[in-house]
Amino acid sequence: MYLRLASRFLFETDKRLLAKAIWTLGVKGLLSVHKHKRRLKRGEFFPPFLYMSVINSCNLRCQGCWVDVAAKQHRIELDAANKTIRQAKEMGNSFFGILGGEPFMHKDLLKIFEQNRDVYFQVFTNGHFITDEVAAKLKEYGNVTPLISVEGTEIISDERRGRGGVYNQTMEGLETALRHNLLVGVCTSVCKTNLDDLVNDAWVERLIDMGVMYCWFHIYRPVGPEPNPQLALSSEEQKRVRQFVVDTRATKPIIVIDAYHDDAGNALCPAATGFTHHIGPKGDIEPCPVIQMATESIHDDRPLAETFNNSAFLTEFRELTAQNTRGCVIMERPDLLIELAEKHGARDTTIRNEVMRELDHVTPRRSQFQPGDEIPERSFVYRWAKKYAFNDFGTYSRHFDVAKYRDPDAERTPAVNDDVQVVQLQATKSS
Repeated sequence: MYLRLASRFLFETDKRLLAKAIWTLGVKGLLSVHKHKRRLKRGEFFPPFLYMSVINSCNLRCQGCWVDVAAKQHRIELDAANKTIRQAKEMGNSFFGILGGEPFMHKDLLKIFEQNRDVYFQVFTNGHFITDEVAAKLKEYGNVTPLISVEGTEIISDERRGRGGVYNQTMEGLETALRHNLLVGVCTSVCKTNLDDLVNDAWVERLIDMGVMYCWFHIYRPVGPEPNPQLALSSEEQKRVRQFVVDTRATKPIIVIDAYHDDAGNALCPAATGFTHHIGPKGDIEPCPVIQMATESIHDDRPLAETFNNSAFLTEFRELTAQNTRGCVIMERPDLLIELAEKHGARDTTIRNEVMRELDHVTPRRSQFQPGDEIPERSFVYRWAKKYAFNDFGTYSRHFDVAKYRDPDAERTPAVNDDVQVVQLQATKSS
């Protein structure tokens, strides 16, 4: 499998783009984690990886979206984006995740990439704006990997995305990116309606045949103004996804990203461990994209390094979350986020100004933390990489108190109509 994977990278990719990724994402990325570890030993903090939602606007209306995609447009302007990236580079960062809305609706997105060629960007996109012209520019810059979201087969994808024709447009964007020999990934927010269709060997083999170099299966999180909890996976279904990811890594010549487990299969939250935080389209500095509250902004007068190092809100978020669960706090303990926001006077960073009410209405459920059912990595390459570059950095050993853990599965009383909703989803899918 490793020889097949190496062969794919050597013979199916543009060598200049591959070399650029190895240097900026691989070598410099590992160095950024090393600097992060050294900072932690000195009692200092700056996340080695930043997500930036550069715009709230989007051309789609997806089920479960937490972004105000139809509201007045807000975006991180070019100068502010460059300043943020420059300050992060000064701390050793070399890898940035770009989100939206739909990032390619930002009028200066390509300029951001062009003016920061010494770092690497992963763009979360629906693929609809990847034209031949855009793909040619991305190939020229050499520092961008599109991560294109596919949410199911044609019928399911169009339903999830809010209108017809979405799946075909997404596949056209994917094929355009591949035709220009970009390093391309495909991600799926796994839920009940796409679990059987995409979490299987046939779908992964199709991606490999197309030329996709990596994929990401992340668990659907029922949050936002219309959370659609009937789409959320059960604990058993989440374990099924985890097992599939581990097995695929050991058997298929494609990279599989996983942001929620260490090498031994122990659950973790990248925001709680301090591996990453998020910057919203108005410049607010948030724990992660789905936790839309903040006390600081990139537009504040003080340097970004000082903000991250001295933020009482972000510091207590990491500690409070790690004390109570190794999973996703917004899914398992939304009450803690309400308590934290009230204590620090955190502002609602959405346009709709409904976050506190939304959190109060979340029905707690298990996330990636499945105590007693940990599934360790089978691949020695992934085990090594996670041991060095993606683990809890001592967070849970310092803070996690199992006595404080409240198992949502044990406490949750399913809604009376849960089964009816699932049957309706299955009926829609089969039609």
